[in-house]
Amino acid sequence: MRITLKLFASLTDHLPAGGKDNQVELETGEGETVAQVIQRCQLPERLVHLVLVNGVYVAPGDRPVRQLNPGDQLAIWPPIAGG
Repeated sequence: MRITLKLFASLTDHLPAGGKDNQVELETGEGETVAQVIQRCQLPERLVHLVLVNGVYVAPGDRPVRQLNPGDQLAIWPPIAGG
């Protein structure tokens, strides 16, 4: 099944091959979780801060069990400071 992975700010440096701008279409296994995609893409855990699936927040404790479905959009932001 295919999902869209969107990475923002400094995480765009970790976009898997084949990505354009800040997103890439990924082939995922049936029942693959948010945490598994994060791990497979080798995203540094300390940089994975805000995670949304289809615009809905996924808390850190839910990421290992939140399964992805075909067509889902997984968006990930690092911690951002501003002033």
